[in-house]
Amino acid sequence: SKKKGLNFEEKRARMMEIFFETKDVFQLKDLEKIAPKEKGITSMSVKEILQSLVDDGMVDTDRIGTSNYFWAFPSKALHARKRKLDELESQFAESSQKKEALQKSIEKSKIGREDTAERAALLKELAALRQKKEQLKTEIEKYRECDPDVVEEMRQTNQVAKEAANRWTDNIFSVKSWAKRKFGFEESRIDKCFGIPEDLDYID
Repeated sequence: SKKKGLNFEEKRARMMEIFFETKDVFQLKDLEKIAPKEKGITSMSVKEILQSLVDDGMVDTDRIGTSNYFWAFPSKALHARKRKLDELESQFAESSQKKEALQKSIEKSKIGREDTAERAALLKELAALRQKKEQLKTEIEKYRECDPDVVEEMRQTNQVAKEAANRWTDNIFSVKSWAKRKFGFEESRIDKCFGIPEDLDYID
């Protein structure tokens, strides 16, 4: 009985029917002939379906000589389903215990948090205090430049920058002096060529 549009699980179930109904051992080429005719599974998908069943331990396989053989018996499938059922029941029991523990934890955490007028008032006060804290932080940030530590840090930074600027100014004057002696250039010409401001001077 052929049927179009079989999904993956339907193909797997029909493949297992071949093994259970015949209780025989097959090679891949045998199944590629039988599956399309008897179960409506396209021969192109037989290998993929078979491999998925082998991976799940539902079909056994062994290599004899140069050929691979496949088989599956109802008794093994029954045991496999029982193992799976036991595994699922164990997982369910574990999940139920976790759910119960979480429920108890939730109930415990609710103690002291009942919606009372007193609690509502305290929460309102807490929100107001938090808002006030943020306002004060903003005010403090405004006056940060008046902080003695900040002022001292700025002073030291300015001093370093001033010394660096004067050092570069000194270097420029030295190069200009050397160029005048070496090449006889006028100072205005040197300034123009190298983009040096006429009023360049040391910073006091």
